[in-house]
Amino acid sequence: MTTQQPDWPAYLAHMESVLGVTLDDARRAELQLQFSRIAGMAAPLMALPLDDRLEIAGVYKA
Repeated sequence: MTTQQPDWPAYLAHMESVLGVTLDDARRAELQLQFSRIAGMAAPLMALPLDDRLEIAGVYKA
């Protein structure tokens, strides 16, 4: 199974637009680095196979 790498520059550009903030190049580069690190740490957990018989968490609806 292959996983596609996230497009962090596109994600950050979109979030800048949605949140109405402007990042300088240094801050944008640091965020891309941190997101890549976080994704790398999460990858083994996300790849862990789960038993099909596990119950899913309930969803709160107001």
